[in-house]
Amino acid sequence: MQLEGKSIRLRDWELDDLARYRAWNDGHYPWMDFNGPYFPKKTLATIDATIEQTREQIIGQNWPSPRTRLVIAEKNSNQFIGSVSWYWQSEATNWKSIGIAIYDDHYWSKGIGYEALRLWIDYLFQQDESLVRLDLRTWSGNKGMIRLAEKLGFLQEACFRKARILNGVYYDSIGMGILREEWLK
Repeated sequence: MQLEGKSIRLRDWELDDLARYRAWNDGHYPWMDFNGPYFPKKTLATIDATIEQTREQIIGQNWPSPRTRLVIAEKNSNQFIGSVSWYWQSEATNWKSIGIAIYDDHYWSKGIGYEALRLWIDYLFQQDESLVRLDLRTWSGNKGMIRLAEKLGFLQEACFRKARILNGVYYDSIGMGILREEWLK
């Protein structure tokens, strides 16, 4: 599967992506300072298990529908630069949260996050007619994600004050959402 944008594409994972994914998760990179840095770092065993599960999906072409994760690839080179995903907040109420990570900071502040999430949101609303809302979760220290969500039309729906601790400093946990009818306007 592939969703084409102007400068990027969202696509299924390929075997060539797995080594780059591992490299971007081994060590410390700027993206890690914004993507839930208050959570414990994933162990290499956890990363390798994710890679193995993804390898099996690629080989077996065993993809869920709708997709739960897609690669963000640079359009001209098809190079893996990040990923989009969704997970259940509440399956009982059909409530999904979306996420994005652009691992290569050379691609930051170029509209790629906006383009990727716009494609991802369109895809998710098109794939599931019963989907009423999407949200995303971030923290007050991730100003870029908050601006991106607002630019896409998301509204702040929750602010859990001083709920995240990073380097001894408290930050707010932020919940932002968009309804189908707001997105389709």
